[in-house]
Amino acid sequence: MRAAALLSAALWGLLLPLVTADEGILHAYGNGVPPVAKDYCIIYNSNWISLPKSLDNATFRTLENLTSTVLCNSSEVPSALMKDKAVVVMRGNCTFLEKARIAESSGAKMLLIASKSRLSPLADNKTDFEDVTLPVALIRYSDIVDMQLTLGNEVNVTLYSPPLPEFDYSMVVIFLIAVFTVALGGYWSGVAELENLKAIASPGERETRRKKEENVTFTPVTVILFVVICCVMLVLLYFFYKWLVYVIISVFCLASAMSLYNCLAALIAEVPFGQCRIACCNKTIEVRLIFLAAFCIAAAVVWAVFRNEDRWAWILQDILGVAFCLNFIKTLKMPNFKSCVILLGLLLLYDVFFVFITPFITKNGASIMVEVAAGPFGNSEKNDGNLVEVPAERSAPHEKLPVVIRVPRLEYSASMLCDMPFSLLGFGDIIVPGLLVAYCRRFDVQTGSSSVYYISCTIAYAVGMVLTFIVLALMKMGQPALLYLVPCTLITSSLVAWRRKEMKKFWKGSSYQVSDSSRTPLLQDDGTPGLHRK
Repeated sequence: MRAAALLSAALWGLLLPLVTADEGILHAYGNGVPPVAKDYCIIYNSNWISLPKSLDNATFRTLENLTSTVLCNSSEVPSALMKDKAVVVMRGNCTFLEKARIAESSGAKMLLIASKSRLSPLADNKTDFEDVTLPVALIRYSDIVDMQLTLGNEVNVTLYSPPLPEFDYSMVVIFLIAVFTVALGGYWSGVAELENLKAIASPGERETRRKKEENVTFTPVTVILFVVICCVMLVLLYFFYKWLVYVIISVFCLASAMSLYNCLAALIAEVPFGQCRIACCNKTIEVRLIFLAAFCIAAAVVWAVFRNEDRWAWILQDILGVAFCLNFIKTLKMPNFKSCVILLGLLLLYDVFFVFITPFITKNGASIMVEVAAGPFGNSEKNDGNLVEVPAERSAPHEKLPVVIRVPRLEYSASMLCDMPFSLLGFGDIIVPGLLVAYCRRFDVQTGSSSVYYISCTIAYAVGMVLTFIVLALMKMGQPALLYLVPCTLITSSLVAWRRKEMKKFWKGSSYQVSDSSRTPLLQDDGTPGLHRK
């Protein structure tokens, strides 16, 4: 479990709705009765041409399907077939603008280039083709096939690019999931801490508790090692994505199944019914836990098999992801605020470096973090995608890392039809601040602080999430959420400790706990029993 957690944590993502090309919509309708209409994703270059923002100002053209040719020579297709029409040809053998010049010289009014590979930005030297003015767009070949099957052979099409919505309500769902997970994970950690402190009074109970204990404590040295492992794993994924992505998927299945089991087992333990046991290998186990284990394994296997089914697999991924985050927050213990500052500070630098600095280092000018989290393109697609046609079959670069909470976008836009139909939040943006929230909750339990640290830090996390969404809406590009979450949570926790004059104890960690209504500690700082008030 520990190894699985480290591997998955190494890939903590970001809020990622990042558009790498101009996305638009092809609106098509057939001539049947009643007429059927459908929208498809296109990629275009806004530096070459501007598209209308709505259908009101759009001009429809009859579509001529010429996907039997790549249109790299004017003699391939008679001009009469293209005159005053929208033409669709196959990608490959020559550049986009060379195809566009031939189409325009033959009288075409719109050029669609069908691609069997992943859609990539339209890049070409426009200065050599200043005379080319017709709209050029890239479309999936599978969409052209679907268009014929759905709308028939006589199809009219137009292009438009509606503006991106200022705010998508899927962000509200992401916010609720994130705050719920952080708050519940912190509370669960506090419950476990209270049980540990109660067990101190009884040597027998202490030994039983120790056997059940699965917590891992992070020291400052362990924190630094952990961040180094994250950096190494991220770089390895950047260069060897198509192999390592399947390793990460396998690790996620194992870790999420175990986490879901731990979460549900904690709930089932509170149910006083169905506690029959069977003997096995000199041990007894509850029958209901066997069925629970089978259910959790089945859930992980179903997700693994149908992980690319966007219509519903995201629900299962979010459930497994929330269970993973909860179990991680509860299991991994930060011994003091000092370790929290080191961990959150280093991971903040890690986030900023791999998002904002690496574009100046990589050859293609792309962020390593975004490339890995969104799934890198194949080599031929990175090379402008003009001259080489890659195979149509699905390959590892199209697999996504399962380290994000995904919620479908609710506002209609071109992005919904293209590459990013989901709003995403990386597990790291939940787990990393969640470890601080959990420490605050344990500190409340140890000192009898009436949950003031826990509540304050949870509210600070919620404020940081709101701030992230505001910046995301204003800048319209992916943001490293830790850039806003880390300062909010660390500063708030520090202010509470300073205001309560407990900064030294909060910084070094405390072994204090309330007995009954007294604030007298059960243990002194040197580990000797404290004196109870009569």
